[in-house]
Amino acid sequence: MRRPKSKDFKKQQRISEETEIELLKSWIQTQQVDSGSNPMSLPPLPKNAPIGRVDENTFSRYAGVANFNQLPLSKKTKDGLKDGKFVSMTDIQRASLPHALCGRDILGAAKTGSGKTLAFIIPVLEKLYRERWGPEDGVGSIIISPTRELAGQLFDVLKSVGKHHNFSAGLLIGGRKDVDMEKERVNELNILICTPGRLLQHMDETPNFDCSQMQVLVLDEADRILDSGFKRELNAIISQLPKRRQTLLFSATQTKSVQDLARLSLKDPEYLSVHEESVSATPTLLKQIVMVVPLDQKLDMVWSFIKTHLQSKILVFLSSCKQVKFVYEAFKKLHPGIPLKCLHGRMKQERRMAIYSEFCEKRSVLFCTDVAARGLDFNKAVDWVVQVDCPENVASYIHRVGRTARYKSGGKSVLFLLPSEIQMLEKFKAAKVPVHFNKPRKELLQPVSALLASLLAKYPDLQPRAQRAFITYLRSIHLQKDKEIFDVTKLPIDEYSASLGLPMTPKIRFLNQKIKSKAVSKEQISAEPESPKKENALMVTKKKLATDDSDDEEEENDLLLAADTLNEDDEAKASEIGEVIPATRVSKKKKLKINVHRPLGTRVVFDDEGNTLAPLARIADTQSGKESMLLDPEQKAEYYRRMREDLKKADKEDKLVDRQRRREKRIKQKMKLKEVDEEDDMSESEEEETADRRNKRKKVYFDSDSDSDDGDLNEDTGKAGVTLEEQEALALKLLDSMQS
Repeated sequence: MRRPKSKDFKKQQRISEETEIELLKSWIQTQQVDSGSNPMSLPPLPKNAPIGRVDENTFSRYAGVANFNQLPLSKKTKDGLKDGKFVSMTDIQRASLPHALCGRDILGAAKTGSGKTLAFIIPVLEKLYRERWGPEDGVGSIIISPTRELAGQLFDVLKSVGKHHNFSAGLLIGGRKDVDMEKERVNELNILICTPGRLLQHMDETPNFDCSQMQVLVLDEADRILDSGFKRELNAIISQLPKRRQTLLFSATQTKSVQDLARLSLKDPEYLSVHEESVSATPTLLKQIVMVVPLDQKLDMVWSFIKTHLQSKILVFLSSCKQVKFVYEAFKKLHPGIPLKCLHGRMKQERRMAIYSEFCEKRSVLFCTDVAARGLDFNKAVDWVVQVDCPENVASYIHRVGRTARYKSGGKSVLFLLPSEIQMLEKFKAAKVPVHFNKPRKELLQPVSALLASLLAKYPDLQPRAQRAFITYLRSIHLQKDKEIFDVTKLPIDEYSASLGLPMTPKIRFLNQKIKSKAVSKEQISAEPESPKKENALMVTKKKLATDDSDDEEEENDLLLAADTLNEDDEAKASEIGEVIPATRVSKKKKLKINVHRPLGTRVVFDDEGNTLAPLARIADTQSGKESMLLDPEQKAEYYRRMREDLKKADKEDKLVDRQRRREKRIKQKMKLKEVDEEDDMSESEEEETADRRNKRKKVYFDSDSDSDDGDLNEDTGKAGVTLEEQEALALKLLDSMQS
């Protein structure tokens, strides 16, 4: 059993901490780095240089140092870093920690996997330690993360580095049921690591939740939190925080928007982009490949990639949750030979964390959305990052590929671009993202579309998933802002639907509206006087609107590089001679539309010889040969009278059948109830039944018209033969009893 600490020991410990805090404050104050400067420009300290206090009024320089033990940090923080085997600092840590320890606001931008987490965890611990923060002081720091997985990862790092401190910390994320327990204890926590929605929920619902004394606010992946997706939550949170605070913003692609920074009330922030002058915006040990893959061959390419990399840990990014669900379920039934997992924002929190932990430990393929694109650090290195769908911008691409090649390890990534998205390469070049263009090897391509069609026929539940995956992908392209790269009208929609195994192309409302608007512009062009330029524009419009066999042959050959429905013999021949076999898919026919403005009563009727007859000719006088003659009003009235009688007769018969059906149903219900009652009555004894019959009063019926003078009860008829006088006497007796 652990012995309690004595009062003398606690007093001595308190004095020691106060002495250390005074030393740290003097060290930070006397050797603080100039505002606006980059500490990385300073040379590191010599190996044998003294650390800390050199003499009575002199301290060693901590700006530009290379190791954590050369910084003005508390012993508890240094012990935590030592236990975590953190010795030397990364570039972003060397640049930001000297400024952050001075209490300045930071805008830190660095490559993914460069150690940004410690760059704000250490200042938070040191700030609260120097302020002698305790449980009674409440919330001292809030660290906001855009995703739950990243928040959980930050919480693990905080527990590791700050385990020697006495601070209380809490993880507040959505998707958990213990909200009431959080509300009871959140006021006692010193450090909160949370997502925006959960934090705002506690601010609105938790009684006495107070952040008025908060010292440090941290936004991890700040560009994501500051965008429009979290605008409402962040504005509500900032309005309840004190303006006098230290604010730290870190991300791989940092924002410089004046409006965004003004919302946070930053005070002369230090903008530190340690890799801004770097040759590459991505890790140097990351090999990045770009391949042009037609839309209808993407799943074939993903399947082939997985089958040829069964010994690798692969992270596969898709645009929407519905795509992740469908591809995961379909590929799982095909048994590729490697464990498959999926991760998306619609999953419950416990399941998401379990899948994240399993993927960290075991070799597998993880299909995911951008929920896994930011900040997550998998314990064992990810070998490949496969981006099946093009990211919305370069920043999203950098965050995705940052899941591999972290710290000093290497990694590989591959991006599938559509022919219409080839302009993305220019944006990569402008953003210093070095990518290598490769062509797929056709002999290794394993078509999977035919297998998907068989799966959809075998498992009916898969077809709705395929339809939703198809629609959500097109909607994601339709909603993209950069229309130069993402144009849904340029996509081979029917071929893509066939590649998912769907027998017919689902109807898409927003796409039909877009095509209608294109059709209107085409009519306007055709109505104007023809000229060479307008004729070319008309040809372009026609090419965009073509949805069946009118497409350009060369463009079709470029898109259908691999077959969707091949048998084994055809696959072998294609791999040997390298020929391209087009997909077998019947084009969707144009649906006939009913003219709602058509005239009524114009249905044409023909006789046996093929001659046209007038409407209602079957009740006309055909012997006269005057089909066009108007019908006799009396004949017409007689015909309608007979029809009404027939309808009434049929209606009466239908009602009788329905009444009989309902009667039979009621009888069956009564029989069931009677059987239940009989079973219940069987439990009662016969003596009780007999007693009930004896105690039951017999009914007396008065019949004034009876001829019998017998006043006794007749057992056969159940009536009493009494006279009128006896009835009057009985009535008077009853009235007297009621009045008394």
